[in-house]
Amino acid sequence: MAIEITDANFEDLVVKSDKPVMIDFWAVWCGPCRMIAPIVEEMSGEYEGKAVIGKVDVDSNPGVAMKYGIRNIPTVLFVKGGEVADKQVGAAPKQVFTQKLDALL
Repeated sequence: MAIEITDANFEDLVVKSDKPVMIDFWAVWCGPCRMIAPIVEEMSGEYEGKAVIGKVDVDSNPGVAMKYGIRNIPTVLFVKGGEVADKQVGAAPKQVFTQKLDALL
């Protein structure tokens, strides 16, 4: 299951992670977010131990969303070494997310 990332735990789970991190910025009311949610959950199992897969609810955690300039959701950030290495704005097929994450492994 994807990890819930919050304003409070973002530093520890993402910035200090020794593995690549994929973060899904989403909200309950967002239709396209619900479309990619099963992909994110599936990938969290497939990449267990290799990468961190997490979700940030932008309504509950505006600090992180603001820090990274998230204006449209879903936005998926790919972070390595505490820096944003890639991103995907909008819903996309699973292959797009796996290619971006695999490039960081």
